[in-house]
Amino acid sequence: MKKHMLQLVFTVVLLLAMVPVSAQNYATHAVKEGETLKSISQQYRVTPYSILQANKEIKSASDVKENTILIIPLNGQTTEKKTEIKEEEQEEEVKPIRFVRHRVRRKETLFGLTQKYNITEDQLKRYNTKLYSETLDRRMILQIPVFPEVDPDEEKELDFEIYSVQPKETRWSIAHKYGISVDSLLVLNPELDKNTNYLAAGEELKLPRPKGDSLKEQKTEIFTSYTVPPKMTLYSLGRTYGIPTDSIVRLNPEIVKEGGLKEGMVVRLPKKKDDKGEVNTENFIFYEVKPKQNIFRITQNLKITRDELFRLNPALENGLKAGMVLKLPKEKAEELEVKNALVLDKINLIDSINVENRPKLVFMLPFRLDKVNVNDTEKAEELIKNRRDLALSLGFYTGAMVAVDSIKKLGVSVDVKTYDTQLDQAKVKEILFRETLTGVDAIIGPLAAGPLDEVAVKAAGKNIPVIAPISSDSKLSHSNVFFSVPRDVVLREKMISYMEKIHKDENIIIIADSTHQVAHDSILSKFPSAQIAKVIDNRSLHLDEFLVQLSEDRENWVFLETDQPNMVASVTSILNSANARVVGEEEAKEIKVRMFTTSYNGAFEDDAVSKTHLSNLKFTYPSLYKESGNDAFTKAYTQKYNGVLPDRYAVRGFDVTMDVLLKLAYKKNLFETSKYIGLTEYAGNGFDYFNDWASGYFNRACYIMEYEDLRIKEVDIKDDSKSNL
Repeated sequence: MKKHMLQLVFTVVLLLAMVPVSAQNYATHAVKEGETLKSISQQYRVTPYSILQANKEIKSASDVKENTILIIPLNGQTTEKKTEIKEEEQEEEVKPIRFVRHRVRRKETLFGLTQKYNITEDQLKRYNTKLYSETLDRRMILQIPVFPEVDPDEEKELDFEIYSVQPKETRWSIAHKYGISVDSLLVLNPELDKNTNYLAAGEELKLPRPKGDSLKEQKTEIFTSYTVPPKMTLYSLGRTYGIPTDSIVRLNPEIVKEGGLKEGMVVRLPKKKDDKGEVNTENFIFYEVKPKQNIFRITQNLKITRDELFRLNPALENGLKAGMVLKLPKEKAEELEVKNALVLDKINLIDSINVENRPKLVFMLPFRLDKVNVNDTEKAEELIKNRRDLALSLGFYTGAMVAVDSIKKLGVSVDVKTYDTQLDQAKVKEILFRETLTGVDAIIGPLAAGPLDEVAVKAAGKNIPVIAPISSDSKLSHSNVFFSVPRDVVLREKMISYMEKIHKDENIIIIADSTHQVAHDSILSKFPSAQIAKVIDNRSLHLDEFLVQLSEDRENWVFLETDQPNMVASVTSILNSANARVVGEEEAKEIKVRMFTTSYNGAFEDDAVSKTHLSNLKFTYPSLYKESGNDAFTKAYTQKYNGVLPDRYAVRGFDVTMDVLLKLAYKKNLFETSKYIGLTEYAGNGFDYFNDWASGYFNRACYIMEYEDLRIKEVDIKDDSKSNL
């Protein structure tokens, strides 16, 4: 194992020397008379082979003839100035909100496609670069950009009103209430944070005035007279009746003549709106209609009848439109995948990537290359053996590089830059002072809390997400940090929720040392009849008292909450002995014991703990990690690193990085993607981020694992347990 880790040190040194891996830009070139493949490659400072690779229809240099259109893969450094100009132009343009796929049919033309999808030929070619050199061909698959739409009528200022957000309302519930898309809501309110869906109660939004609410559309019979009481203001009157103050003034011009609203004044107001059945996240969930969906597909996906869908959403009588927000009964959340009250579509990220998105990643990990002398094998091995942070960084990074290789095979170019933080906060500050982080899409690392805080603060100023590889929380609030490790409370609640679901009449006993009082209290709150075992000096059981607590008639479930390896070894030995004990002479009864924990840690993996005992007790625990099988990642890893098998850190490095890269390839904004993507799973880890607004994004994906026949397997809880975490 030492030799393997040392081999990885050399590999990481090589990888660090190779990065950054620059994403490529492209240009087109019309071959002129007398030009050859070699002369063109010299002109653009690229190799002839790279030109052939980008133009599959060109088999050899002899195929490069006059008027042939070539795609030239440009090196980012040689066209730095051009690239900067291009990026500035793109920033001024409206960016697509999503893409749809189109299979070219016979006789279709570029002009016909631009008319059909309401886009320009330049926009079509920009997201399908092969059209620069190839003609439109039958069965060709194209990516069609979809841009946000704003109703032209909404540009009239008189057709707007200011809406005050009510408690428990979301962007989707308000969009549904006003019959607009969330994209339109964001266009109307550009000051809204693009990285979160959060809305504060009382926050004011600019929204289109509902039909029939403008004064010219009002009928006299829907008005009422109102006598102004003492201390009433225009603002409070508007909130009471749910109408904007400018409407009150236009209905009652005498308010201006009198210099404001006066006590005793009789004013004319629209009848107060009925607030019954208020549309918010307390009583409804919401779904955003996607392009090319129809009513039949929606009713099937949402598990709802057509009649019920139309009853809840009368606007459907006027037709189904992409971007429309539909409301659904709250009870449907039990059948559907819901995140922040929004029903999620199941998206296959690999099938949904946009190769035009070229993620730019930064890794900041403590490789300690300032301490590792690769020329002194003995000292290097000793350092790796004794430094967990070094072993973690090496494993994580080697797995991450396999993810980079994998995404490139899918056609996505990645720009990677890596820094050795040396586990030194001062070094991190130096790196941040030196580097601008311009154009970076995500930062993975650092490991320690202090350096992570430093990076998060700097990255927040540039709206860059930071992924914490091992931290599950921070003392500071960082709205741009994705904590990839689930918090202890998530693991604990997952475990308890599962056991509540399967519990019948088992005898429950809690063994908890003084450092695990929270776990003790959480278990007891769900199982109030549980017995408490006496623990001596946080190290051992009061054996005689404990054996009396074991039931001879019911199965015994024992929770062990400790981080002391000796205590784990002792308790598992005692429970294993009790599990095999037979009581009674006339009727033999076998005592049945199972062991659980809500606080899985390294103590349960200590060499002093018998794996046979754990297997006999069907030891069950919550875990952020599931055992990785002999999958495609393991194969790719062993091939890349000369037969070395990946450890848990390498699996995590691959999973974290692959998750980030696929999401950035789907939509080049991790904050945006996190709104629409639910649970994702890879070789050994899952990710399901919940946005806790100012505190960051927290991963809720975890597993229930169980020992069986000396193997660890994942417990399938989909059918018998549904967690609300």
